[in-house]
Amino acid sequence: MEEINKNYKHAKTSRFVRKTIILILLIIQIAFLSAIFRENFQSLWVLISIIVMCPLIILTYLKGQIHHHDHQYEHILVVSWIPIGAVSSFYVNHYLGLGPVIAAAAIGTLGSFVPEISRRSNYLKQAPAVMYCGAFIGMSSTRVAPDIFFILAASFFTAVLILVSKSLFSGVGGRLGTLAFTGVAITSFIYYLIL
Repeated sequence: MEEINKNYKHAKTSRFVRKTIILILLIIQIAFLSAIFRENFQSLWVLISIIVMCPLIILTYLKGQIHHHDHQYEHILVVSWIPIGAVSSFYVNHYLGLGPVIAAAAIGTLGSFVPEISRRSNYLKQAPAVMYCGAFIGMSSTRVAPDIFFILAASFFTAVLILVSKSLFSGVGGRLGTLAFTGVAITSFIYYLIL
């Protein structure tokens, strides 16, 4: 009986974590679309696009195959590649002056070779995706991410999101970019409150 209660509590906690993460990501995506609309208020095409996209995003969250019955967590050592990708991309972007797209592409390409260090290592096979997620953080403008400490903080929040959302949005395109954007948005909000 005690084992049944333990499993029930675990399942209830997993559902709560899953629904909370989905709700936070939905709110951030709608806030992002609202910011785009506010910047481009004069453009009719932007308004039409946002009016079409918001219901589609909500419908995807409600009806899409993004909900899973079991909740898996990413191993903590795997997410250690996020700050490596973020700092590297930030450096290539701003200090070498190659721009955000080339920086993310270069770091993503380099990350794809990490599993070649040891082809039998399951750990290294997971590194390219999270390193590429970090590269998205490094794409941030210096107006948003003024220094390396911001990049490290955003990497931390993104790592937490990846740790708890392994089984969420599986197979959905844009997952890594959305999680990186969410980490940057959380860090920006905290910087705004503190500074």
